[in-house]
Amino acid sequence: MGESAAIGRTLPKPLMVFDGDCHFCKRFIRRWQRTTGPAVDYAPLQEASADFPEIPRESFEREVKLITPEGRVFGGAAAVFRSLNLGEHPGGLVRLAFWMYGRVPGFALVTEACYRFVARHRTFFSAITRWMPE
Repeated sequence: MGESAAIGRTLPKPLMVFDGDCHFCKRFIRRWQRTTGPAVDYAPLQEASADFPEIPRESFEREVKLITPEGRVFGGAAAVFRSLNLGEHPGGLVRLAFWMYGRVPGFALVTEACYRFVARHRTFFSAITRWMPE
């Protein structure tokens, strides 16, 4: 679960592609950047999607995508857990969630369902996050 595609080339380092028009998405990407540091590159889908014709734009619009240096593509919660785990100091909860995603029955299904729910209601969650401190 979680791997959605592959591209036919390699990248220098992992790339997280997100919706640059979504306030909610941008807010969480800023947080994730603090966790991953220079280990992961980030790019809005509005700029990056044309560089990856193997991945339909609708797929980029539906969920974040993590493209690994080997060309593997992960989306949704799988992309989130994998990317956060790549940082120099991911923290215990991030490591635990990444471990659970691959090993605890049902965890991946639940986290992907939660991700899809939030993604489908980004407008609502975006409005809420405008009131939250960074």
